[in-house]
Amino acid sequence: MLSHNELISLVDKKLVELMIDPDIQVQPNGIELTLQSIEVHETSGSVAFDNSERKLPATRNIDFGPDGWVHLPEGSYKIIFNEIVNIPKNFAAIAKPRSSLLRCGVTVETAVWDAGYSGRSESLLVVYNKKGFNVKKNARLLQLLFFRLGQEVEKGYSGAYQNENVENRKR
Repeated sequence: MLSHNELISLVDKKLVELMIDPDIQVQPNGIELTLQSIEVHETSGSVAFDNSERKLPATRNIDFGPDGWVHLPEGSYKIIFNEIVNIPKNFAAIAKPRSSLLRCGVTVETAVWDAGYSGRSESLLVVYNKKGFNVKKNARLLQLLFFRLGQEVEKGYSGAYQNENVENRKR
């Protein structure tokens, strides 16, 4: 797992772009990602062995209030981060929710960030707290942990989510 100093040196090489404040977001063992938007699932989805049968559910954006806050009732939500992540072919990453979320009865579910992936990632925010959860736009939600691979992969990630949500490179 990469340390703070290794992460700082890689931030200059665009490992994670569009951070709000790298001095705060680069932690001793990872980089925190922040909340850009929240969507609620409106239909069902499906997956099978063959991705040709994959069907993602339709979602609807949830607007933040004029003060930047939103209250989320118990349930699951698709979230999109502000930052664009660019994983070199000799790294992979996993993420863990910030402990403050867990203390609020909330978590973030993620998948592996594969070697060669580039994009503005999406994750699943799950509110278990029966009283709901208040969250503000740009809140720091998870910490992305980077691992150096034993050797560089020959072919990096090339799936459907490559370059997702990067139609504009603004926050």
